[in-house]
Amino acid sequence: MASISKVLLSVAKKGLSSQIVVVPFKSQRLFCKESSSSSNPLLKKLLQVPSSLIKTTLDSSDYPFAQKDSEFSWDALVAGLLSLSSEKAKLVLEWKLEKMLKENERDYDQYLNLLSYCAKIRNVSLTMHVFTSMEVHGIKPTTSVFNSLIHACLSSNDVMTAFSLFEIMESSEGYNPNAETYETFIIGFSNLGNTVTMKGWYSAKKAAGYCATLQTYESLISGCIKSRDFDGADKFYEEMMLAGIMPSDSILENLLEGFCRRRRFSQVKEFLKSFLEVRQEISVKMAEKIVSLYSEHGKVEKMEELLSTVVESGQVIAVLSEVNSGIIRMYAALNRLDDVEYSVGRMLKQGLSFRCTDDVEKVICCYFREAAYDRLDLFLEHIKGCHKIAKSTYDLLVAGYRRTGLSQRLDSVIKDMELAGVL
Repeated sequence: MASISKVLLSVAKKGLSSQIVVVPFKSQRLFCKESSSSSNPLLKKLLQVPSSLIKTTLDSSDYPFAQKDSEFSWDALVAGLLSLSSEKAKLVLEWKLEKMLKENERDYDQYLNLLSYCAKIRNVSLTMHVFTSMEVHGIKPTTSVFNSLIHACLSSNDVMTAFSLFEIMESSEGYNPNAETYETFIIGFSNLGNTVTMKGWYSAKKAAGYCATLQTYESLISGCIKSRDFDGADKFYEEMMLAGIMPSDSILENLLEGFCRRRRFSQVKEFLKSFLEVRQEISVKMAEKIVSLYSEHGKVEKMEELLSTVVESGQVIAVLSEVNSGIIRMYAALNRLDDVEYSVGRMLKQGLSFRCTDDVEKVICCYFREAAYDRLDLFLEHIKGCHKIAKSTYDLLVAGYRRTGLSQRLDSVIKDMELAGVL
């Protein structure tokens, strides 16, 4: 495989912003953002009402919006509903289609956008309904429309229908397959973890005269890593570099995952060093992968070395928090209470606190296993100002004190629960 260090240095010289296409990832913030529903009254209302009232709510005059209102985000509405209720997301899209048909909508882009939303919610039947509605209204299908249909089918694992649609495209005159068509199949089978078929569609794309893009290699490498085809991932990475295409964040994170899955500790270290040599920020996903690797194999020293590295290189709070938490969990699992307390103190001095209740409870369990009850009192007092004790944590303390017969401490915890309003 081409040297990671050389690649990253090359990226740095050419300029990251012009060379890398960043693929959206889930939020990397340490703390929860304000719920999207709180800033979107309609989304909040739709989440509150039962499914039977979704369309009635949309018809309500309290929520007027035009089909083509540029200020209204259907993307945000569908995404917000889909994260909590795919049924409600489907009903919203059904309502949108019904409204378009009622108003005799003939705007091609409106239907194409609706098809993309149907693909996002993985609903093939609704997608096909949109397609037939277009035909009824005299809107001729295009290659982009068929690509959206194929995307929806592959997202729903309806492979046979996707193949049938491709055959229709091949035999047509007005909507032949294009580069995006092949890309859709590559992405689809990458997501499905079917690397054999994914590679087949990549070969088909090249045979059709289309060149691989950064997105192509992202899908190929991601698919290989998912299916543990590490040699395949290495091959595509080499091919990409020979083509002069610089790796994106997505590709580099997948390479790191490949190193971690193969337990290539030296390559993980080289990868991290190379990143920092070009002043790259380590993503939270990268930190999670490295922490998971070291934790799984009990590499305490490597974890401490990782913490020193991220502190010295000025990484973001979320990365520092991930590594600190990993160290504390590891020491707690090993019952190294002195090291737990030192690590907690170090974390608090850095201005950080526990990321989640589970980490706090792992530490508490360590205190109970070591029968260090006075030290547990000090620990709880120490974190009280920066971490809100959850009900599950109180329940853990109650169970522990009952089991050990420490009635005075048990009474104290119960009083604290009453004051916190969790009893």
